[in-house]
Parts: sequence; C-alpha cells; structure tokens
Amino acid sequence: MPAPEPFDPSHIQNATDEEINGLRHVVDKLPRKVWISLLVSGAERFTFYVVSTPWQNYMQNGSDDSALPGALGLGQAHATAIFNAFYFYSFLAPVPFAVVSDTCLGRYKLICISLSLYVCGTMIQFITSLPSVFSHNTGLAGLLVGMVFIGAAVGGTKAAIVPFIGDQYPVKPPQVKILPTGERVVVDRDLTLQYVYNVFYWITNIAALSLLAATYLEKYRGFWTANLLALSTSWIGLALLIVFSNEFEKPPPQGDVLIKSGSVIKIALQNKFNLDAARPRFQQENYHRAVPWSERFVTEIKCGLVACQVMAWFILFYLGLNQITNNLVSQAGQMVLGGFPNDGIQVLNGVACVVLGPIMQKVLYPVLATFHIPFGPLVRMSLAFFVMGAAFAYAAGLQKMIYNSGPCYEAPLSCTAAQREGEPPLPNSITVWMQTPIYAILAISEILGFVSLSEYSYSNSPKDMRTVLQSIQQLSAGIGSAIGIALGPVSQNPKVIWTYVGLAASLACTSPLFWIVMGHPEKHIGDVSMVPLENA
Repeated sequence: MPAPEPFDPSHIQNATDEEINGLRHVVDKLPRKVWISLLVSGAERFTFYVVSTPWQNYMQNGSDDSALPGALGLGQAHATAIFNAFYFYSFLAPVPFAVVSDTCLGRYKLICISLSLYVCGTMIQFITSLPSVFSHNTGLAGLLVGMVFIGAAVGGTKAAIVPFIGDQYPVKPPQVKILPTGERVVVDRDLTLQYVYNVFYWITNIAALSLLAATYLEKYRGFWTANLLALSTSWIGLALLIVFSNEFEKPPPQGDVLIKSGSVIKIALQNKFNLDAARPRFQQENYHRAVPWSERFVTEIKCGLVACQVMAWFILFYLGLNQITNNLVSQAGQMVLGGFPNDGIQVLNGVACVVLGPIMQKVLYPVLATFHIPFGPLVRMSLAFFVMGAAFAYAAGLQKMIYNSGPCYEAPLSCTAAQREGEPPLPNSITVWMQTPIYAILAISEILGFVSLSEYSYSNSPKDMRTVLQSIQQLSAGIGSAIGIALGPVSQNPKVIWTYVGLAASLACTSPLFWIVMGHPEKHIGDVSMVPLENA
C-alpha cells in the first residue's frame, strides 16, 4: 500500500464531480463570527424563557392560591388565550420587520433594534411586578405592555437570526482536503450548514434551561425576581453584536427585490401559475420584452415558493408545541409535584433536546448515510409530525389517568375532598414525573422538524429575501397560535383531554399527507442538505 499523503492544511482545492460522489463528506471548521452569532441567538432565548416561563402561573392563579401562587387570577382558559394571543402577535410581527429588513434596513440592524426592544419590555415587566408597585390593574397593564415590546422583539429576532447565522458562513463550492490520517475528504458547505443549524438548536435548548431558574425564583422569591433576571440578561446579545460588529457579514438590503418578486409572481399568475413564463428568455422570445431579473432569480423564487408550501404545513406543528407553555403547565399543576414548580417540569424538554440533538447528529444521521438510507429534510419533517402526534397521544392518556385518580378525579384541586384548612389543596394522586415521556418525545420531533425546516428554508430562499421567507415561517406559527386561542374554551377540565386527542390524531394524519404532497420536491429539486440553492 502506498504511504498516506502527508497532512497539509493548505492543500485545499475545489472538488470534481467524481470526488464529490466518491469521497466522504465532512463538516468545515466554523469561523468565529458564526459562533458569536450563535451565542447572540442563545442569549436572546435565555432572556425569553426567563421572562415568559412564569406567565401561565402569573396570569392563571391568584396570589391567595395556596397550591400554585400566582398574581392576576384570570383562570386557565383566559391565561391560555392570552398566552396564545402573545404567540400569535410575536409570530405575526416578523412580516413587517422582514419587509423593512430586506428592502432598506438589513438583518444586522433589525436584530440590534429587536434586542433593544427586549430591554424595554423586560424593564416594564420588572417594574410593574415589584411588590411596592404591583396591583391587579398595574400588573395586568404592565404584563400586556411588556408583551407588546417583547413580542415585537421576538418577531424581529426570529425573522432575522436564522438567515443572519447562515450569512456568516461563506458561500463556496465543495472542496477537497487531506486529513492528518491521509484520507482525502470533501469539505461540504451544505453539510456544514446542517451542522450549524443543529448547533443553533442545541444552543437554543441549553438557553431554555434558564426556565428552571425562573420557576424557582418565582416560587421562592416572587415573580419580580424572575423579571429582574430577564432584565439583567436582555442586553447580552446586543452587546455582542456591537462589540464584534466589524467581523460580521452584513449583506446590503436590495430595495427593489420585493418589487421584482411581485412582478415575477404576477406574470406566473397570468400564465396559469407557470413561473417559467417569467424567465428572461421566455419574455424576450415571446413578448420581445427585457425584464430586470435573471434566470437564476426566477429559479430562486420557484424554490422559495416551494419552501413556503412546506412552512404552511407547520401550522399544526406550532399549535402542538405551544402546549408546552400553557396546557401542559396546567396539567402538571394537577399532579403531585413533590416541591417541584409546575412550570419547571418543561425544562425536561430542553434537557432532552440537549442530550438527543448531538446523538442524532453524530450517530443516527451518519449511520443512515453509511447504509445509503435517504433521510433528507422533507423525510425528517414528515417523521416529525408523526412523532409529535405520539407525544400528544401519551398526553391524552396521562390526562385520563389524572381524571381516574382521586381525590378530585375530573375536577383536580377544586373538589371538597382536596381542601385542607391552612394547607394547599391535594392534587390528584399521580406524580408529575409521568410527564417525562411527553417532553422527551417532543424533543425528538423538534430536532427532526425545526432543525430541518431552518436548514431547508435557508437553502431554498432567494438570497435577498431570506428574512421575508423566515417571517413567513413565523406567520405559520402565528396561525397555529390563533387556532390555540380558538381552542381556549376547551383548555379547561374536563374538556382539555380532547385537545390532546385532536392534536394526536391530526398530527398522525398530517405525517403521510405531508410526504405525499411535498415529498416530490426532495426528488425533483434535490435534497437541500446536499445541493443548496447557492451552488445551483
């Protein structure tokens, strides 16, 4: 056997088609600006979970509730409706932000403005929750005004952060390099982007563990202390953006990109939804008209519209995920907590994501690739719907077990048998740790669904419209929250079990339908994890 070629880190060249098909593909080394942008997203998520986790208890229960102390005493149905209204607003906000970003502002400035709004929102919530200031009216007003600022901050950040992170990794063709072992491998940008968004989601879930600190602060020191922690961390991401401003890639906004996109779509509609009719060659040959866009731009619009179709399917997915912060929190409150905060149990979801994410990235995906088993983004998303359906099937079964347990059966915490003089009412006799499988299964569905959706939407979005496409993804989440508001009347005992049953059945049916309807882009356009739009 010939001796291995000596390792030469400078020996990097563009890969040929034969090398792309025959050599092993590896992830590239990430530049520092990618890691900093990931930390910015993690800091934003840390603040969000700290400030929002106590909301359900804060709104649902009164300060005199001995079992689960709160503040406003609005009840489960109203609290869940307000929470879903916040989500609807925060998912709707990216649309106008995205238009401004892609036409005149740019993604970097949008994120800076959004994080500044975080500081304002958390400050309002902190001040109005202080014991010396709080009353029912000031507390409710402060919460609602704070939600307006925080929802706008969330919307702007979510619209820009995913494409901003992708922008920090340079566009380049597949390249061959020699490892220290002598093995020649292909450095794959597409595989690297998949890795980047897995790390993005992993950091997001590490940040989500901050909710545990928030729940203990609210339980033992009062809601104002959790809001103080949120205020104290809300400036970190903004500081990182300012300090490292000169390192970031900041693609300039294209003021006319939306006008050109609208013209392309208008021509397609006039030609029976045929986008190819908007191509410059077609327009020149058939109408002797010169159009101000390229063939590539039409291809990007076509891929972007396919990505929009994929995003629309996630309305139901977001509706399911929203249950983590409202109905599942209330479900936990009906069970034996053993001193653990009822809104702290959702930390299991973040823990499961942190543990399972690297396992799936480092073990499951390479094993499937070794055996040449197709597992592209659309396959993963299709499976994600089924897995989430299984989580809510379990949640429905668990709710039935609660109703079958004493002392209150279908009226947890509110029957006469549960009342004890001078002590909190008795929950139904089933431990809260029975919720653990729900959060573990939901974590698997999130890794399969959201990481794949981020990767897919970035790779298939027109380069100058990525913020707009990301905002459409958030809009689908907003519609899911709107449906959650409509389901408010059944978000109470004993009807809430049918919410879980309906979600389980709907998600299970959506899984095969998604693949039947949307699976063809993966066959005809290609797996975007292997052939992204930039390299088309």
